[in-house]
Amino acid sequence: MKNNDFIAACIIPTGIGASIGGYAGDASPYINLLSKVCPVITNPNSVNAAIFSGINDNILYMEGYAIDMFFKEEIALSPSKFNKIGVIFDKAIPEKVLNVHINTINSVKSTYGINILGYELTEEEAGVDFNVSESGISTGELKNPDTLINSARKLIDKGAEAIAVVCYFDTPDDFDYANGSGIDPVGGVEAVISHILTREFNVPVAHAPAFDENSLIISSEIVNKKAAAEYITPTFLPCILLGLYNAPKIIENLSLRESDITLKNIKALVIPYDCMGGLPVLKAIEKNIPVIAVEENKTVLNIIPELVGIVDKVIKVKNYQEAAGYLLAMKNGIYF
Repeated sequence: MKNNDFIAACIIPTGIGASIGGYAGDASPYINLLSKVCPVITNPNSVNAAIFSGINDNILYMEGYAIDMFFKEEIALSPSKFNKIGVIFDKAIPEKVLNVHINTINSVKSTYGINILGYELTEEEAGVDFNVSESGISTGELKNPDTLINSARKLIDKGAEAIAVVCYFDTPDDFDYANGSGIDPVGGVEAVISHILTREFNVPVAHAPAFDENSLIISSEIVNKKAAAEYITPTFLPCILLGLYNAPKIIENLSLRESDITLKNIKALVIPYDCMGGLPVLKAIEKNIPVIAVEENKTVLNIIPELVGIVDKVIKVKNYQEAAGYLLAMKNGIYF
């Protein structure tokens, strides 16, 4: 990361059908564009793309619950490199699928030199349920969070500084998603899983799903380019390992170093125009941090500035290119 004097946050919430960032790393070009102006905090689903990753050295890969804590000023961030990663595998994952994921760990270690100190198989099945609500939001339930917490604790006791989680999911019917027009059906419960472990251990966490043995067979059907990364691989693990390797450490707001990042370093929040109800938006407005609302990124929420009475506190832009222009102007001392 170049510096922490001027940092932006670009958040695309998970599981709400974002037309940009609601698929397989399809927001990466836009996040990368913003990161050419300044360092950017973003949530994993914005840059995760199965075996690919949109991460770069000027992107701070940060789980959603941690982002909320950061905007509430309960935590600060310490830029980090070369985190030791521990991996949790759900006991429910079939053996053949598990073996592919273990091969994936070894491939990532040998290709990128990532420090993966080992993995833990949960003692019990995690029990993941997921669905898409009538309002079109991806949601779900984790029946046995304790088994993930126990495995994470073992990895942290061994020295893990970040946790990658792979839980077993039933194969979703996601024809709309494959066509680039639907909701990521597993995104909502993935957020639940990562939130639980972040809250418990204050370490970077990211999740990748595993499916049944049919997932080992790569489909030859052409799908929409926004979802394509997830249809050419039996494992989505590489992207979260690449993201977690250099994810910032979560620290208490005590004995801060000059290089540490607090909310005072955040100079703008970039977010879809119809996502104005989240905690980061409300805290940004409270702290007079400019909120840049991107019209081209549509979601199912329809929580627009007019609805929550903050029109005069939001900078409306047509697209992420225009958002980058506003960031550049702000960086040069021009505010709107």
